[in-house]
Amino acid sequence: MSNGINLALVGASGVVGKKIISLLEKKNIEIKNFYPLGSSSVGDDILFNDQVFKIESLSKFNCSSIDLAIFSAGSAVAREHATDFVKKGVYVIDLSSEFRYEDNIPLIIPEINPKALIDSDGPILIANPNCSVSQLLIAIEPIHKKFKIDILNIATYQAVSGTGRQAVEELHQQVNDMSLEPNVYPKKIAFNVIPQCDIFLENDFTKEEMKVAWETKKILDKNIEVQATCARVPVVNGHSEAVFFRTKNDISKNQIIELLSASKAIKVIDDPTKLDYPTPLEHANDTEEVFVGRIRTQLIKNENWVSMWIVADNVYGKGAALNAVQIIETLIEHKKLC
Repeated sequence: MSNGINLALVGASGVVGKKIISLLEKKNIEIKNFYPLGSSSVGDDILFNDQVFKIESLSKFNCSSIDLAIFSAGSAVAREHATDFVKKGVYVIDLSSEFRYEDNIPLIIPEINPKALIDSDGPILIANPNCSVSQLLIAIEPIHKKFKIDILNIATYQAVSGTGRQAVEELHQQVNDMSLEPNVYPKKIAFNVIPQCDIFLENDFTKEEMKVAWETKKILDKNIEVQATCARVPVVNGHSEAVFFRTKNDISKNQIIELLSASKAIKVIDDPTKLDYPTPLEHANDTEEVFVGRIRTQLIKNENWVSMWIVADNVYGKGAALNAVQIIETLIEHKKLC
């Protein structure tokens, strides 16, 4: 890999696209040729490794010149172009939900299930998980591996950055003028909590809530029973989660802290005597770790139950950009890109 890889980034001017660029620079991933791609942003300047690049048209791009493409432009764009890139010999990492639930397409968190990357014998399409799911599974996978989680209940408190730039702008505008009517969300988001992320389905759960269940089962364990409630909160960046789960084996708080502290991806912040616990404002500003606190264990009718609080940067961190970049690192490490 001394010569580097040829990389295209679709959606390079977007919120997540810019964070991906920042992480590629930070981690010194060797890029031979870089191609920022888009549609409405064609011709705009993108700065990468102190060089200025012009965003090229995705529809006119000849993908035979690249090894890998990251799609960070939503489901519609991925649906139209991603599989064509793979057919032409390009690894594709898609950050949308378009392909996550297809049996033949791997849904990857490198720390948990890298096998599809390692075993690939040629270019494949790789789905990047939902932002809430990534941070959740990073935090509970070490516990599940040793103590076996069988029931999981989660409430997410999701930042507006997860919806995009317009949502962030709407929050700021409403904070300054509460008379403004909502545009991005169904109700005003400033000084409010909206118990809806994505559309409602026939079972009265939202699609976001079902994503948590579907993706947990696909990535971690199909036998875990999952129920989720996903809410949008007036926080600019950083998703928070209140997690409550049952384990088959006896478990203690000290055992949980020891397990989680052994993971480089996790930082435990848990000292009630000092009011020390993670918050999105303090811990979700271009951070890579998944932060865990408020760890509690209790016996309920002789069953082992655990409660935790999880915070992570949903744009820069495991929720989006970081996981995609770590997929690239895994492919490079196992010599899939050359």
